[in-house]
Amino acid sequence: MNGLELKIPPPVVALLVGGVMWMAKHAPFLAIPRNIVLLAAATLVLAGFAIAGAGLISFRRAGTTVHPHRPQETSALVTTGIYRYSRNPMYAGLLLIVVAWAVYLGSLWALAGPVVFVLYINRFQIMPEERVLSAKFGETYAAYRSKVRPWL
Repeated sequence: MNGLELKIPPPVVALLVGGVMWMAKHAPFLAIPRNIVLLAAATLVLAGFAIAGAGLISFRRAGTTVHPHRPQETSALVTTGIYRYSRNPMYAGLLLIVVAWAVYLGSLWALAGPVVFVLYINRFQIMPEERVLSAKFGETYAAYRSKVRPWL
């Protein structure tokens, strides 16, 4: 299983999960008026892009890498901005977009997609990243980790 660590970029994981969710959309639908579904999905997408974008901007300002395959190239521990509230706002933003897709599809089976996304990202992206950050930033990272949740 370690062979999957840091191999698939999180946006690709989100697209793969979204594709499977689309294929499962023919399962029973939720009985919610379509205009409410569209409003909820659009709101979640906008929130997802805003949160992920805030994380990206914070990384750029700190001059550190955003490349998900090379956490060892991290040059700074970012703890300001949105990182005061979430250790992984870019992944949280992607999660909101996956949730928006599930809402848009309206399928009960599609609701499994966000769960699969979180499980995969936790195991194969966040855990390896946190090992690198712990080794690189030691006690500073441990203190940050004890104060800030991994998601939202």
